[in-house]
Amino acid sequence: MTLAFTICSINYLAQARTLGDSLRQTNPDWQYVIGLVDKLDQAHLPPELVPAYPMLEIDQIDIEDFAGMCERYDITELNTAVKPFYIDYFFKHYSDATEVIYFDPDIIVFQPLTRLKQHLSEYNLVVTPHICQPITDWLIPNELNHLNTGTYNLGFIGLQKSEESNRFVQWWKKRLVNECRIDLCNGLFVDQHWVNFAPIYYDKVWIEKHPGYNAAYWNLHERFFSEQAGVWKVNETADLQFFHYSGYGIHKPQEISKYQNRFTFAQRPDVVPLFELYRQRLFDNQNETYRNYPCFYIKPPKTLYYQSVRKALKSPIDRLISVLENR
Repeated sequence: MTLAFTICSINYLAQARTLGDSLRQTNPDWQYVIGLVDKLDQAHLPPELVPAYPMLEIDQIDIEDFAGMCERYDITELNTAVKPFYIDYFFKHYSDATEVIYFDPDIIVFQPLTRLKQHLSEYNLVVTPHICQPITDWLIPNELNHLNTGTYNLGFIGLQKSEESNRFVQWWKKRLVNECRIDLCNGLFVDQHWVNFAPIYYDKVWIEKHPGYNAAYWNLHERFFSEQAGVWKVNETADLQFFHYSGYGIHKPQEISKYQNRFTFAQRPDVVPLFELYRQRLFDNQNETYRNYPCFYIKPPKTLYYQSVRKALKSPIDRLISVLENR
């Protein structure tokens, strides 16, 4: 059995449902679980907002220092830091799962992932690089940005249940308890930089360069899309496996992603239908209602303020500026 999962808080359940719907359509024999970094008993969701997929709340997987992680991390960092803990839970408690695959919630799967299944029968891990071809301009994101955020995009990772992948997960867990911060000055961008070590430390790691995998704003310079007989193609030849809509917001439908300035929809009309599809599916899955639910684990503004001050004061220059400003 193949188990696929995502992680989100209640305000992102429209995305998680959209991902689940695409998996149910393309890979109906897979089990799909939503890892929920939130508390359902505090949200009181009406029946029509309860997804038709199992949800596993974060406080059910017994993370040893979860309270400390909540104190150290903002909600983005926390949602990312718990990823290997969920994988470890699935390894231990889903005995019939031979593969565990993580997808960020803002993904649509377009094809049966038979290639991925084949690689997970041969390899312990499957990861996707942000880019597979050089970038020749200095628009955002460029190669320097990718050096800052990590070689691989951890919006996706596939794992065969094996002793080697379990060793990787245990190592990754230890790193993310304290070091899953967005802190570029100290070489950290949530969980991603750590996985740069995976092909070095662990055996049989497949680096997937297929252009249909994890297509997103960061690799649009090397990937162009077309629909042929109802099948989405990449560069006219490869089937689009899954598209990652990172940074897209339905309230700014004119922007491909808030994290990039390389392309507009006018420059890339080939991707317009893909984004129109995603926008409609989010609306259909109650995005406008979910986004109004506050996350239980979001810190009060005062705590977030002091946390941001502590991060800023780590830099000697920032400390000096702070002293001068308060003289």
